[in-house]
Amino acid sequence: MILSLVLGAMVGLVMGLTGAGGGILAVPALVFGLHLTVAAAGPIGLLAVGIGAATGALGRLSSGHVRYKAAALMAVTGALCAPFGSWLAQRTDTRLLSLVFALVLLGVGLKSLREGRRTPAASAAPADLPCMRSASNGRFIWNSRCALSLSGMGVIAGVLSGLLGVGGGFVIVPALQRYSNLAMQSVVATSLAVIALISLAGFAGSVVNGHFNHAIGLPFAGGTVLGMLLGTMLAARYAAQGLKTAFGVVCLAVAGGLAFRALA
Repeated sequence: MILSLVLGAMVGLVMGLTGAGGGILAVPALVFGLHLTVAAAGPIGLLAVGIGAATGALGRLSSGHVRYKAAALMAVTGALCAPFGSWLAQRTDTRLLSLVFALVLLGVGLKSLREGRRTPAASAAPADLPCMRSASNGRFIWNSRCALSLSGMGVIAGVLSGLLGVGGGFVIVPALQRYSNLAMQSVVATSLAVIALISLAGFAGSVVNGHFNHAIGLPFAGGTVLGMLLGTMLAARYAAQGLKTAFGVVCLAVAGGLAFRALA
């Protein structure tokens, strides 16, 4: 129980320092720290990620940055697809699942390293993106292209959440940046709302199916909340670019460890 609490606090600290995307380290922490399989750690990771994302999203509700309709559409499609990911996880060889997770971590790590080296710069968004905001009220101008794009993001995030126990923020954030002209504050806020809804829905499905380990999962989730609150307070003291670089290095190291564990 104590080890679960400590591991959860460490994951929460990373989430608070780097954003909800840090939750992708929840499953590796359980795999290495408590020797769980990826499939067994997935539901616990979903709970931790869901609570972390919900905490972040609730803190942004009053700012008006959350695009509610877009978040709801992505969350519904994601929640519908998450059970398929869970079903697939329970029937996939443990080594193969670990290798898939390692590849995802590799991609996230390389992306974080690139962002850590890149100097942020404002640029004008193209005028033909699928999802465009109205100049009058800042809300999306809904059409079939926008609905299909958002639904596709939700499907991918949902399958990955069920399969690997991740929230899918590493998919939703870059996709919203690519297919919409949302400001970064709205991208992050909307992504957090989607992650929270998909993760908690996937977690609920795992509980119903009896795949959730309460003795490990509840202390881990409690530690995640405490760690995230601390990380959020400390985040302002450190440069965002440096945090992204450090997060990228950690992801690459964990990806290597998972791959070695699967192949050894």
